[in-house]
Amino acid sequence: MAMPQRPVSPGRSPQQGAARRLVRVLAVTAAATTALAITAGPGAQAAPRPDKNDVQAQVDQLYGEAEQASQRSTAAEQEAARLQGEATSLQQQVAVAQNTLNTMRSDLAEVAAAQYRAGGMGPGVQLMLSSDPDGYLARARNLAQDGRRRADTLREVREQQRRLDQRRTEATGKLAELEAVRAALAQSKQQVQAKLKSAQELLNGLTAAERAQLVAQDAEEAEQRATRGTDRIDLGTQPASSDRAAVALAAALSRIGSPYVYGATGPSTFDCSGLMYWSWRQAGVTLPRTSQEQAFGGQRVSLSEARPGDLVIFFNDMHHVGMYAGGGTVVHAPHPGARVRFESVSAMPVAAVVRP
Repeated sequence: MAMPQRPVSPGRSPQQGAARRLVRVLAVTAAATTALAITAGPGAQAAPRPDKNDVQAQVDQLYGEAEQASQRSTAAEQEAARLQGEATSLQQQVAVAQNTLNTMRSDLAEVAAAQYRAGGMGPGVQLMLSSDPDGYLARARNLAQDGRRRADTLREVREQQRRLDQRRTEATGKLAELEAVRAALAQSKQQVQAKLKSAQELLNGLTAAERAQLVAQDAEEAEQRATRGTDRIDLGTQPASSDRAAVALAAALSRIGSPYVYGATGPSTFDCSGLMYWSWRQAGVTLPRTSQEQAFGGQRVSLSEARPGDLVIFFNDMHHVGMYAGGGTVVHAPHPGARVRFESVSAMPVAAVVRP
């Protein structure tokens, strides 16, 4: 179901509105960043070693927050690329328009100078003195036509100047938007790194054996959810929604075991939306890059109608996505330290199901 469109204010394009909304979202999110720290006063006793289960819970929260920031960062990168392209195009238009205007002005100046030099003799006198009156009259008609053309050229010069001023204003506006988005992008990237650093510091408080246990436990629990306690995953026999969806699913399944890396789109590492993007590209379909955009990149269906190849968007803010594989199971790239794997569709709250 398409979301209702907000009205666009006069003088503001939908793209400009989207850029401003993106900057506001990133700024608000950055302001709400959670800081995890342990402060000890002078003489305080050494803090007890952290419990690995508590660490896992905190790390999971940090990874979720980092993924949210990562998706926003990716969206900001795309917006910055779009604005840069538009600004560059406008600047090129300004240069071409300025050259055209300069040429038109130069031509008018030459015509005006020629008229001034010939202005001392009226047309009646020139006709009387002409040895070829018929030829003179023909030239006079041509001159009259030239005069009308010059008047048209003058109007075109004025219009060209108006368009040039408009392009310059638009280019200035695009560059200002671009600067704001780039600043928000840098802030969002810093937030991702801060979350990952905090998570890593928590994990560093554990022994190597404990860290290995957490990784193994995470993978084992995901497998149990996907297999529902049986010894294998049952994807069922439901066909994919289309031939392309079948190709996309096969591509995603071929990447099971690939590491999760923020911002990666394959072919050997992925983030959650990057896996969807790469898999559907193998089927000749270019999806939007982020999970939030992918949530509106096709036909919405209910979870009960989901078929292999559909995108399953998770969480209220739609910051995670997987691909429905059948049998109540998705394939997805979960979080740092984990690999592309199967997961029960009920393991996370479902926000939407989309059929590209």
